[in-house]
Amino acid sequence: MKICITSDHRGFELKQKLLNHLKNKYDITDLGPYTADMVDYTKYAFIIGENVRNQKYDFGIAICGTGIGISIACNKVKGIRCAKVNTKEEAILTRQDNDANIIALDAKKDIKSAIELVESFVNTEFSNIERHKRRVEEIKKYEDGEYSDQ
Repeated sequence: MKICITSDHRGFELKQKLLNHLKNKYDITDLGPYTADMVDYTKYAFIIGENVRNQKYDFGIAICGTGIGISIACNKVKGIRCAKVNTKEEAILTRQDNDANIIALDAKKDIKSAIELVESFVNTEFSNIERHKRRVEEIKKYEDGEYSDQ
C-alpha cells in the first residue's frame, strides 16, 4: 500500500510523528513541507490531491491546524474525496460509504489518536453497496459536468 502525507506549518509536527510511526508499516512518501516554516496549506492540498488522483498513491494523509482548510482545498481537485475526520467511526465510514481517498486531520490530534484514525482509514475497504456506489458515481458525474437530478 502506497500512502502520501502532507501538511502545512501547523501540522508539520504531527506529520513527522506519523511518518516515523507509519514508515515501518507502509510505503509512505512525504510530499512536504520539509520544515516548520510558515506555508499555505492550499499548495500542499493540491499537490497531494493530484498525486492521489493520478494514482501514484493509494491514499493520502493531509494535516493542517483544524484539518478543515486542507480538506476543502483537497476536494477542489477532481477525483478527490477528502474527509476531515475526528473519530474512528468517521474514518471507517468515510471509506466504507464514500470511498474517500484522503484523510484530513487537525494538528492538535495526539499521536495515538492520529495513528488510530489513519489505520482505521487505510485498512477499511469501500463497501460496494449499491447505494454508496451510486452516490460516488453521482459525485464523479457532477465533477465531469454530466450530473442531472432529472
